[in-house]
Amino acid sequence: MKYFDFHTHAFTDKLAERAMAGLADTSGIVPATDGTLSGLKRLMEKRGVDRAMLLPIATKPSQQTDINNWAKSVMGDGIFAFGSVHPEAEDKLEEAERISSLGLFGIKFHPEYQFFAPDDEKMFPLYEKMSELGLIAVFHGGWDPYGSGEIKATPERFAAIASAFPKLKIVAAHMGGIALWDDVERFTAGKYRNLWFDMGVVAKYISDEQMLRIIRLQGADRILFGSDCPWDDPENEIALINRLPLTDEEKELIFFRNAEELLGI
Repeated sequence: MKYFDFHTHAFTDKLAERAMAGLADTSGIVPATDGTLSGLKRLMEKRGVDRAMLLPIATKPSQQTDINNWAKSVMGDGIFAFGSVHPEAEDKLEEAERISSLGLFGIKFHPEYQFFAPDDEKMFPLYEKMSELGLIAVFHGGWDPYGSGEIKATPERFAAIASAFPKLKIVAAHMGGIALWDDVERFTAGKYRNLWFDMGVVAKYISDEQMLRIIRLQGADRILFGSDCPWDDPENEIALINRLPLTDEEKELIFFRNAEELLGI
């Protein structure tokens, strides 16, 4: 079986040790890698994952240019990448155009770290621009061990933007909203053809029964294998799919074919 891990993270070698130490201390999670790109590649090889998508996050407007330049520089040898735009950046529309020109595949948003609601109207011009450019929007979904306060990335809000922007390809990470599984079933699963779910880190948080139910509602053709590495080991999400009563064709769709089709590769 081939595997395309659609949800991974890495830092520059200069930042990795400090960033990983702080995040691991805050969350209490023991990471699966050291947070570097080389660490990610070593784990990919060990688990038989031949391709991975990096999803960087700009937590300040000043970071987005450097982050997107770095993302472009590391693509290749099985590594694909999104860019990031901060919602408060004055030049976010121009940066979206630059992300497209760099050959990055879309924009990663994290409402809990970037402090915005996905359905906030201030984001609408950016979503419209992304639709025009063919850029995919990936959102963190649901609870986050590093976040605090109100959960902003909710299935109900994803439903609102999927409806308002039918040409925008949207990926709601963590099966549409980690720890909000009932709302995923109620508001989003199977309701929008422009909405995909990725599986990042969900093996730790969802029952097999509810996972299968969401896959059946959403359709195996709208589920993307992912691990959220280094915050989980991809072997856990692989094991989750393999123990569910899915056909070999459905497993192929989830493990790599859906990613290929979504990305046009």
